[in-house]
Amino acid sequence: GPSPRVAMDLFGDLRRMNKRQLYYQVLNFAMIVSSALMIWKGLIVVTGSESPIVVVLSGSMEPAFHRGDLLFLTNFHDDPIRAGEIVVFKVEGRDIPIVHRVIKIHEKENGNIKFLTKGDNNEVDDRGLYKEGQNWLEKKDVVGRARGFLPYVGMVTIIMNDYPKFKYALLAVMGAYVLLKRES
Repeated sequence: GPSPRVAMDLFGDLRRMNKRQLYYQVLNFAMIVSSALMIWKGLIVVTGSESPIVVVLSGSMEPAFHRGDLLFLTNFHDDPIRAGEIVVFKVEGRDIPIVHRVIKIHEKENGNIKFLTKGDNNEVDDRGLYKEGQNWLEKKDVVGRARGFLPYVGMVTIIMNDYPKFKYALLAVMGAYVLLKRES
C-alpha cells in the first residue's frame, strides 16, 4: 500500500488547506458584519436619526401600523414637527422608544415647540407614559419621524424578543452557515 510518509504529507496539506479556508470564512464573516455596521452608520448620517430603522412592538398604532412593521425614520432639526405626524420618542426611564402620533402642538414665541402624542389605538394621550410631571414632549425627546414602512418585516425581531431561545438558535444557524459555506 501507500507509504506512511505519503499519507502524512497528504494529511498536512489537508490541514493547511482547512486552516486557510477557516481564516477565509472568518474574514468573510468580519466583512459582512463591518459592511452592515457601515451601512447603519451611513443611514444615521443621511437621516439625522440615531435609529434610522425601528420595529413597531405594540398594537397601539393600529390600524396605521401593526406589530412587526419596520419604520424608516428621519430626524432633520430644521423641519418643524406638525400635528398628525407619527414620531418615535424616548422617555426617561424607558429603554424602548415609543411610536405614536402627534395630536397637539404648543408653540412659543421663540419658536420652541412642545407637543403631545397618543397611540391611534389608545383611549388616552401619552401623558401617563411620560416621566412624572412631564406634560409635553420636546424636540430633544424625538428619535425620528416615520417616513415610510415595510409591513411585518420586523416580525423576526419581535419573535427574537419574545423567545430568546429562538434568537440564539437563529444566530447559531447563521454563524454555522457563514463558516461552513464552501466557495463554489
